[in-house]
Amino acid sequence: MGATVGGVLDECAAALAAAGLDEPRRRARQIVVAAVRLSAAEVFAHPQRHLGEEERARIAQIARRVASREPLSRVLGRREFWGLDFALSPDTLDPRPDSETVVEAVLARLTDRAKAYRFLDLGTGSGCLLLALLSECPAARGVGVDIALGAARTARDNAERFGLRQRACFMVGDWAEAVNGAFDVVVANPPYIATADLARLPPEVKDHDPPLALDGGADGLAAYRAISLELPRLIVPGGVFAGEIGAGQGAAAAQIIAAGGLAIEGITPDVAGIPRALIAHRPG
Repeated sequence: MGATVGGVLDECAAALAAAGLDEPRRRARQIVVAAVRLSAAEVFAHPQRHLGEEERARIAQIARRVASREPLSRVLGRREFWGLDFALSPDTLDPRPDSETVVEAVLARLTDRAKAYRFLDLGTGSGCLLLALLSECPAARGVGVDIALGAARTARDNAERFGLRQRACFMVGDWAEAVNGAFDVVVANPPYIATADLARLPPEVKDHDPPLALDGGADGLAAYRAISLELPRLIVPGGVFAGEIGAGQGAAAAQIIAAGGLAIEGITPDVAGIPRALIAHRPG
C-alpha cells in the first residue's frame, strides 16, 4: 500500500471495487477511519498524511476481510445504532439503520418521556432497541429477552457500557414464555426471513448473522405467531407494540397481531420507504 492516506484510499478502493463491492470509495474511507482512528474529516482534509507500516498493515488486513464480504462491523466487533456504539458477538444480529424505524415509531407515541415507562424487548440481540429507548427516557426501565445466552450477555455488557445497567435487565428465554408483568411498550425485531430465502441472502448477512436471528420459518412469520399469543397479557391497556417486518409482510403480520387481540395503528416506512415497523396497541 501507499505511504499516505490518499494513496492508501486509492488502493483500498480499487481492491474493493475489484472484489465487486458497491461504493468502494466510501467503504475504503470507513476502513481507514476505523483502522487509523482518524475522523472522516481528517481523512478528507489530510490526504498527504504519512501512514506508518503498522497502520498500513492494519488497513490491509481489514480491507482483505471486507473484500471477502465480511461486514466491517463484524471485523471491528461493534456497530453504531441510535448514536450508541454497540458491541456485537456471534450470537447477535448486526443492528442496521432500518431498525431505528421501530425506535422512532415508539418515541412518537410516548407523550411524556420523563415518565417511568416499562419496556420489554423480545429477541433483544445486542439490546439495541431497548437501550436506545432507555437512552431517550431517563426514568424508564426495561427487560430484554433472547433465546441465546451469548446475546443476553452481550446486551447486558452494552447496557453497562452506556451507563444503563441499573435500568435494564436481560434474561434467556423463548420469547415471552418466562416473562410476567405488564409493560407500556413491547418491541421486537424477530427473525422474518422465509427459510427458503436464507440461501439467497447477501454473504454479509448469510455468513455472519446468527441463523436463529434470521430464520422466520416457512413464510417468515413464525415468530410473529408465537409473539402474538403473549402480547395481550404483557401490554397494559393503551400500551404499544412495535415490531420490525420484512418487505411485503405488512398485511399478513398485521392480521396475525390483530387476531391476538391488538388494534393495528399502521406501518411506518424506513428511510428507503419500505414498510418496516408494525405498530399496534392494546385497546382499553
